[in-house]
Amino acid sequence: MTTMKRYMLLLAAIVALTVLAISMAGAQAVSGESAEAAEDTGSISWILVCSALVFIMVPGVAFFYGGMLRKQSMSSIITQTLIAIGVMTISWISVGYSLSFSGDGAIIGNLDHIFMEGVSENSISGISEMQFAVFQCMFAMITAGIVLGACAERIRYTAMIWFLAIWSVLVYAPMAHWVWGGGLFDKYLTVLDFAGGTVVHICAGITGIALVMFAGRRSERVRNSRAHNIPLSFLGCALLWFGWIGFNGGSGLAADGVAVRAILMTMLSAACGMMAWMAVQYMVVGRVGVLGMIAGSIAGLVGITPGAAYVGVWESMIIGAVAGVLCFFSVRFFRGKTRIDDALDVFAVHGVGGIWGALATGLFAIGEYTGGVEGLIYGSADLFVGQVAAIIGTLVFCFTVSYCIIWCLSKVMRVRVTEEEEMVGQDLIEHGENAYM
Repeated sequence: MTTMKRYMLLLAAIVALTVLAISMAGAQAVSGESAEAAEDTGSISWILVCSALVFIMVPGVAFFYGGMLRKQSMSSIITQTLIAIGVMTISWISVGYSLSFSGDGAIIGNLDHIFMEGVSENSISGISEMQFAVFQCMFAMITAGIVLGACAERIRYTAMIWFLAIWSVLVYAPMAHWVWGGGLFDKYLTVLDFAGGTVVHICAGITGIALVMFAGRRSERVRNSRAHNIPLSFLGCALLWFGWIGFNGGSGLAADGVAVRAILMTMLSAACGMMAWMAVQYMVVGRVGVLGMIAGSIAGLVGITPGAAYVGVWESMIIGAVAGVLCFFSVRFFRGKTRIDDALDVFAVHGVGGIWGALATGLFAIGEYTGGVEGLIYGSADLFVGQVAAIIGTLVFCFTVSYCIIWCLSKVMRVRVTEEEEMVGQDLIEHGENAYM
């Protein structure tokens, strides 16, 4: 059996298992004794499925990133992805959730829910607080996973363990609290971030830039190497797109019309982002490639994330198309006009796409879908101003603290691999195992 067939069978198996889980959840939902009970059971089942969908994005990142790197870096990126899963899960359950979603402080929450103290798995209606904590844990994981692509092939895995452990408390938890937990942005600004434009994508993108600027550029030979496995990157993109259905579709925390709207807008924006990237790549370069098309789809997904439930059809099409074009030219700018070696264009896609998505939410949000908060083109400037302030605050805070963390770590451990180790590859140097025989 060829490698390509194995990849396709793996993807088909994942899709089939998820469809089966959704079908079983739906069957359980309609078997309740009352309409109210069935509705609650349906939401519980749906958010459990969405949690699994978001989780599958993390190994999706490993495939997506790994395929675009040299073959000598495949095991390394898988290892660092597993590190992100382990570190962020332990940090989130022990202290991160409490700092993000308990207390009413402007800067950070409190420790009332440390180690899930007082967090119940039961609920009279809707989902329970413990289920919400589990769902949010998956967001913490994928945010950390995205960061890895920017500084790939340079940061030692031991340093990454310590960086993510500290970063999860000093950067990610405050960001989640500011936007979703009643903190700074929520208290003093009019801000909408349905599924993580600021908390996930801008935060991850600018964190990656901080790591890259500290670690410096890779050697010329490594930087100029080609993607070693395009089918693997395509598989990773498919898992990310698949998981994004739960990422955005579950962020309303219920199995209802909001979830349906969010999924429709997500799919539409991703398609428009992919097609817009393809069109502009053809006009500028004269050809279209697989890596460009999958990058365009991710750009569209990132762009719609902050406003997936707040906009309509034509707005989501504009958001996706503009995201594809903006991210395409951002990639070209960072690669050709700057000395910043963002290995896998994390800021150019997630950072720029997240910034555009947050601005677009401020432009196109429809009061009917937001509970009365309207975007700039519908007559209100409050949301747009709030989105701009939140973007600036996120960029400054996440970059500054992330850079300080890695700088401090460099004083007590070796953070950067040497040029010789970089050439050989971290697969052998750090892990002693090749991804391929």
